[in-house]
Amino acid sequence: MIRSLLSLQLFVLCFIFSWTCQPLKAQDTLSSDSLQAMIDAPTQFTQVPYFTFGKGLGLISPDSVFALNIRFRIQNRAVFNFNDGDPANIEGKVRRLRLRFDGFVYHPRVTYVIQLSFTPEDMDWERTQFPNILRDAMIFYKVNKNLTLGLGQTKLPGNRQRVNSSGDLQFVDRSIVNATLNVDRDFGIQAKYARQLKNKFHYVLLGAISTGKGRNFFQEVSELSYTGRIELLPFGLFEAFGDYFEGDLMREKTPKLSIGMTLNQNYNTLRTGGQIGVLLYQPTDMTTYMSDWLFKYRGFAFASEFLYRTSENPLTFNDENDVRYVYNGLGQNFQASYLLPNDLEFAGRYTRLNPRGQVRLYEPDLQHITVGLTRYLRGHRLKLQSDFTYELLGTYGERPNPARNNFIWRFQVELGI
Repeated sequence: MIRSLLSLQLFVLCFIFSWTCQPLKAQDTLSSDSLQAMIDAPTQFTQVPYFTFGKGLGLISPDSVFALNIRFRIQNRAVFNFNDGDPANIEGKVRRLRLRFDGFVYHPRVTYVIQLSFTPEDMDWERTQFPNILRDAMIFYKVNKNLTLGLGQTKLPGNRQRVNSSGDLQFVDRSIVNATLNVDRDFGIQAKYARQLKNKFHYVLLGAISTGKGRNFFQEVSELSYTGRIELLPFGLFEAFGDYFEGDLMREKTPKLSIGMTLNQNYNTLRTGGQIGVLLYQPTDMTTYMSDWLFKYRGFAFASEFLYRTSENPLTFNDENDVRYVYNGLGQNFQASYLLPNDLEFAGRYTRLNPRGQVRLYEPDLQHITVGLTRYLRGHRLKLQSDFTYELLGTYGERPNPARNNFIWRFQVELGI
C-alpha cells in the first residue's frame, strides 16, 4: 500500500510540475491526431463546421477556444459455429456500436477523448450486470513535442493488437490470445515520451499507474497496477501511423519495423484477468509479460505477439469450494497478409493458448488456424470482412471434456466515419 501511494504521489507531482512550468502559447499547434485537418489549415475551420470522411464531423469555435470531433462506427456480424458432433449454432448481432468525441478545450495542448458503447457484448453486460457504457474518458496535456501526460480511463499500453482499435483489424475480431491475456482498459495516470535518434531510429516510452481493476470499477482498492512499454522503430515511422492499424493499407515504400515490449504488474487484483473477467473469491497478484513484432512493406504485413501471465496463487475458492482462477499460461499469435492493388486483402493467422501449472486442470490447450478475406471500400472505415477458423481443443490429465475440433465462420460489415 505504501509503495502504491508513493508512486502515485510522485507521478501526480510530475504532472503538476510539468503543467505549471510550461506556458501556454497561442501559436502552439494542435496536438490531437484526429484533428489533423485543423493543423494543416486551421483558418478555414474557424467560422463554420467542417466534415471529412474518415476523420468524423468536426466543429471548432470562431475564437479557437474549443474543438469537437464526432465519430461513430458500426460492426454488424453473423457467426456460424460448427461444433464437433453438435448442430450448427448461428448468431446474428450488432457486435459494436460506438460513439467517439475528441478535441481540445481552452488550448490545443489540452485535449480529451470520450468513447461510448451501446451493445450488450460491448458493455460487458454478462460480467458486470449493468449498462457499462463508458469506455474512454481521458484528459491529455501535451507538455512538449515529445512528452504527453494523461489522466482518466482508457486502454493501458499493452500488446499491439489490443491498443489497435477494433475498427482497424484485418480479421473480424482480435485473437483468443488477446481476449485471454490482455491488460485492457483501466483508470489511472499515463505518460508517453517519443523521440527520434540518428538515422530515422525512433523510440516510444509509455507508462501507466492505474487501479488494476478495469473500467468503471466502483470498489475501493488497496494496491495498484503498474504498466511499462517500449516501442522501437529502427527504420523510421510508419506512414500515417501505420503501426496502429492492421494490414499494409499505405503500401509502405520502404521496409518498416516496430518492436514492442510490455510489462504489467497488478497487485491485489480482484478479477480473473486483472482489468477484465469476473470477480475472484480472494484477491491475488499477477504479472503479465508481452512482446510483439510488426513488419510492413509494399502491401505485405506480418505481426507476431507473445503474451505470458503468471500468478503465485492463481486459484481462489469460496465456502462451497467453487473455484475462480487467474489464467496462468502462454499465448502466441502470428498473422500475415497481402493487399492486392484492388484493395482486396488475403490474411492468415495462427494462435495458440497453453495453460500452465494448476490452471491446466480447468483450461484446454487451444489452437486457432484462421484464414481471412477483406475488401476495403474506404480503408478501415468501410469494409467487408469474412474469416474461417479451425479450432483444435486438447486436454490435460483427467480433465473431463474430451478433445474436439470445431469450425467457425464469420462475416462482418463495418461502417464508420
